[in-house]
Amino acid sequence: MERDVQLVRDLVVAEPGFEGAFDAHVFNEDGVLPHVFFWDVVQETVASFLGGDKTDWRLTLRFLEEQFRLDVPEVAQVVTTSFLFNLPWPDQPGHSLVDHLGPTMSARFAAIRPSG
Repeated sequence: MERDVQLVRDLVVAEPGFEGAFDAHVFNEDGVLPHVFFWDVVQETVASFLGGDKTDWRLTLRFLEEQFRLDVPEVAQVVTTSFLFNLPWPDQPGHSLVDHLGPTMSARFAAIRPSG
């Protein structure tokens, strides 16, 4: 199994609140497309940060930080391009979520979006 697909599967195990989105994604896409699935991860993580209760944004950030630190290229690419880059911009609700990124993701976020 490819490492980026394994990332998605491991995330769903770590944060069961993503199970419904995962099931719908697999049904609609006829498989796992990590970059596409992570659009839902971003949306749900921001919603959780803003008070939603479907998932736990802290758990999601902690899991992604741990995975990002492993320095697996396929995982880093998904986390960077499909999670970090899609987090809210400074003028959008939930932008302060970026203040809670772990040190590795925070450094990467600053590199790819220096203006926030």
